[in-house]
Amino acid sequence: MTQKRILTGITTSGIPHLGNYVGAIRPAIQSALNGTDDAYFFLADLHALIKCHDPEALHASTKAIAATWLACGLDPERVVFYRQSDIVEIPELAWVLNCNCAKGLMNRAHAYKASVDINASLPDTDPDFGISMGLFSYPVLMAADILMFNATHVPVGRDQIQHLEMARDIAGTFNHRYCQPENPIFVLPEAMIDEDVPLLTGLDGRKMSKSYGNTIPLFSDNPQVDSEKALRKAIMRIVTNSQLPDEPKNPDDSVVFEIYKAFATPAEQAELRQRFATGIGWGEAKEVLFDKINSEIAPFRERYNQLMTNPTELEQILEMGAIKAHRDAQKRMEKVRKAIGIKPLAK
Repeated sequence: MTQKRILTGITTSGIPHLGNYVGAIRPAIQSALNGTDDAYFFLADLHALIKCHDPEALHASTKAIAATWLACGLDPERVVFYRQSDIVEIPELAWVLNCNCAKGLMNRAHAYKASVDINASLPDTDPDFGISMGLFSYPVLMAADILMFNATHVPVGRDQIQHLEMARDIAGTFNHRYCQPENPIFVLPEAMIDEDVPLLTGLDGRKMSKSYGNTIPLFSDNPQVDSEKALRKAIMRIVTNSQLPDEPKNPDDSVVFEIYKAFATPAEQAELRQRFATGIGWGEAKEVLFDKINSEIAPFRERYNQLMTNPTELEQILEMGAIKAHRDAQKRMEKVRKAIGIKPLAK
């Protein structure tokens, strides 16, 4: 039976916020700590190039994301934690997979089709205007990330399921073309979708996203900024209605309560729900929310600040992970090269 291997990529195109923590960081770390499966976590800096063309921003994001995951409890001794660009075999495999991937498959990718649809709605605009080959072939690079380490399970949101299906399709095509049925090089990965992981609501009631500018910071990437004060300030900006403090309020229509649920126990949720029903001021409700979030996040701040002010330690950890990942990648690429006919002419 194949050992279960879980792979998670984190695109280095922004600074982590509370939604990232609840939706990805916390459940992934808990799974890695409590499970016995192989776990691979990587900083997807090559993927970030699709959207981020600011070298300083990409560099700062890589540093902040690496520090965040480690500060929140990711153990580099128990998992393989590496930077995508350090594994040179990944872009090599992506090219091999590109040569075995039908263009029509990429034409159906949701992100590409959405960009084409936007162009189609504009007068006198080429359908492919502004679309890079990076965006177009993004699913192939994602397939290379997954297949390089023969990940069996990949945690994804519903918007990423199509990419997992494409990775399976690409792997199947390669295996059929170059391998014996009983000895495939690539396993077919499965999508892991956790229906219990909440999608955190942002300050304005929409999904929390840096694109909307409605995020709550997890930590500060600026050592001169107090992270705790920044957290409280953001929470106090949550949009609420104009009900008076003593008026009963519906917790199910409240962003404050919606975020609170992601951090509180069922008993704590029931208690706050009762306080909403009997009347609670919005300022007081936000203080309750701040105290609950801060009690979970505060223990991570010292380690985060330590890593952010000591990038040498971060680099050493990533280099250690790259050595482990590179060892596996070399072996798989040797098999791939041999299968496609790129091998020594004489032994």
